[in-house]
Amino acid sequence: MRAISLADAGFLMMEKRETPMHVGGLHLFNFPEGVNQRQFLQEALEVLRIQEDYRRPFGEYVTTGRAGPLRLYWEEDADLDIDYHVRHSALPQPGRYRELFMLVSRLHSTLLDRSRPLWEIHLIEGLQNNQFALYSKMHHAAVDGASAMHMVNAMYSRGPQDRTRHSPLSFVAYETYKKKLLGDQHPRVQPRGRELKNVMEALRQQYDTTANLVSAFRQFGGAFFGRSGSLSVPWHQVPRTSINTSVTGSRRFVAQSFEFERVRGVCKATGATVNDIVLAMCSGALRRYLASQNERPAHSLKAMAPVSLREASDLDSSNAVGFITADLATDVADPEQRLRKIRASMAAGKDLLRGMTGREASLFMQVTQVPALLSSILGLAGQFPAFSTVISNVPGPREQLYWNGASLEGMYPASIVFDGFAMNITLVSYRKQLDFGIVACRRSVPQVQRIIDYLEEALRELEELAGLPSVAATATGSHRRAAAPAKAGRASTAKRTGKKKTAAQARTGAKTARKATTKVRSTRKKTTPAVKPKLATRKPKQG
Repeated sequence: MRAISLADAGFLMMEKRETPMHVGGLHLFNFPEGVNQRQFLQEALEVLRIQEDYRRPFGEYVTTGRAGPLRLYWEEDADLDIDYHVRHSALPQPGRYRELFMLVSRLHSTLLDRSRPLWEIHLIEGLQNNQFALYSKMHHAAVDGASAMHMVNAMYSRGPQDRTRHSPLSFVAYETYKKKLLGDQHPRVQPRGRELKNVMEALRQQYDTTANLVSAFRQFGGAFFGRSGSLSVPWHQVPRTSINTSVTGSRRFVAQSFEFERVRGVCKATGATVNDIVLAMCSGALRRYLASQNERPAHSLKAMAPVSLREASDLDSSNAVGFITADLATDVADPEQRLRKIRASMAAGKDLLRGMTGREASLFMQVTQVPALLSSILGLAGQFPAFSTVISNVPGPREQLYWNGASLEGMYPASIVFDGFAMNITLVSYRKQLDFGIVACRRSVPQVQRIIDYLEEALRELEELAGLPSVAATATGSHRRAAAPAKAGRASTAKRTGKKKTAAQARTGAKTARKATTKVRSTRKKTTPAVKPKLATRKPKQG
């Protein structure tokens, strides 16, 4: 047996029927040109069902020791049933994204069986437009966003001619990927005597760690009394909305892609980071959603924004993640002032972590997350929410990927919600797009598909602020019909935003905006998606 670390065990301890603690992903593929689709899917299933040594902990299940549920361990599963873990599904006609999202919503709602290794993979056929999909879910105790991206890179290739005969979870596939990524530069293991040269060195390191943590805790506590500037912290002035309630076990999943060049164009014109603009998009979308539900609060929503604490050479840790509390400034109507407030909040959160080592930051996060863990276990998270929602931005591969010749067109994350925040927004950067996956409790957050439209409206608002022409969202949305050709859509958008361009440039600087506009215009002509169908804005239906 292997002991499960406290950070990983926390996700197991918080889990109950209403709050499954697995993360997942929906990957959308185009079939290789001219391939026999039935034969291709059969061969894909054979690859997924190859039984070989799996990387930890995907060949292990959870068990307890003498201390019972207070001490959890990984135990090797000697009788792994591969047909239970790898499943084949087909969509009902007409095989639209609506039907795909309905299936993923149901699959994401069910608990993983703890008497087995904590993962499932579903191969899904029956999509329109010569496509198929792969939905996977794995317990958060076994994987975080960064390690999931390493698994994606280990599974897929950069060339359409490459083929693999290994399971994506196999030990061999992962070790091959690690060797390719790290080469022979594995972390050096020094003798114990050289780690700490003497007692004084040990004391000095301990003192430095203590001093850094004391300073961080002082700033953290001071935020509750308004003494830490723009720093936001959990529980402090977190408003109560329908997003911040107890949840049921049912989920709703929707997804959408946005051109990365659109976001980067706003970044160049405003001097903000990609993460700042993503948070501003989500802020604008949540303002609109809560207004549509007649419950926009006086205080601003607060988002937990996870940050990776993983060392570059660490490919094996299940979880190495901390968080920053982002003030979404949903109480600010002006988009420019809202963006300024978001940027100040994120800068203050980063400053809090900047002075700490990875070890110190990890310890700090474990201590500050204990109240959230206890409130969830005691069933109080719905009454005392630590955050309004989670917004996670996971860096993904920028190259076109393939799986045995099938081109990967989008990877849409599906994360967790639990008592206290009933909606999770996670996105992955892939190729020239940002792929958003939104998961919500069906009962607590009705009509969550509206968030897709509101994200588009918020991005257009930011483009107008920056003096840029805007274009329609480029990919997968739910309950949509075929769109007009790309050129017509782009021309009508430019006409709508042209009148506001001068005022926006006056706010952000005309010279910068003109340069960014020229750059984005020239780039978009090259990056218009040719494979994925454009999907037009629709009137949202009841969720």
